[in-house]
Amino acid sequence: MIKLQKYFTDCGVLSRRAAEEEIKLGRVRVNGEPAELGRRIDPERDVVEYRGRILKPTVSDKLCVMLNKPRGVVTTLSDEQGRPTVRELVSGVGRRVYPIGRLDMESDGLLLLTDDGELANRLTHPRHEIPKIYRVTVRGAVTDELLARLNAPMTIDGYELRAVKTVKLSSTPTETLLEMELFEGRNRQIRKMCSSVGLSVLRLQRIAIGELTLGSLPQGKWRALTEDELAYLRGEAKTILKK
Repeated sequence: MIKLQKYFTDCGVLSRRAAEEEIKLGRVRVNGEPAELGRRIDPERDVVEYRGRILKPTVSDKLCVMLNKPRGVVTTLSDEQGRPTVRELVSGVGRRVYPIGRLDMESDGLLLLTDDGELANRLTHPRHEIPKIYRVTVRGAVTDELLARLNAPMTIDGYELRAVKTVKLSSTPTETLLEMELFEGRNRQIRKMCSSVGLSVLRLQRIAIGELTLGSLPQGKWRALTEDELAYLRGEAKTILKK
């Protein structure tokens, strides 16, 4: 027996949270009767109907994993110079997965890899609205004037960037920790932005993609995404269901 809302994700129709809302609205029937929230079903015996359609589980062999990429590793599957690649770190996945986007060699943190072309295209499309969040350590103190310049629209390499939300988390005379939220992610954008205002980056770490965070995942390790995380990235849910 499984929860009715999980059956929706097994059928590839709705995320659990979205299914819960549809159940509350009376749009789901089990064996011809209106379903109630909290109902459990036997997928082998019970008939689930949603908006006049009988739901059947789908089998998907697509995979998406999160890697905590260390510095000094290139975001490619092979490298002509013989440098370590992310492919070596995810060899235990058991199949060929490709990076979604990039983290440059000297940056570390959250990187997604998948064999799902549709998901990769969605997350790299210019209209994609899930922000990428970075912790950036720069040399020296960051004045209010410099912070305002980082928050203002900039033109880098002839391209006008969207304004990047930048906040100062901590500061000492020798270094400052910033948090920057990007919706675009142009090539080496943060490093070029900091350089344009005279700041030198000491460390650049991606800590989140929207609500998807590194959490306690150790550097160099990976894990498969949960159903709720995937539903969030695919736009099937507005938030990641906290368990």
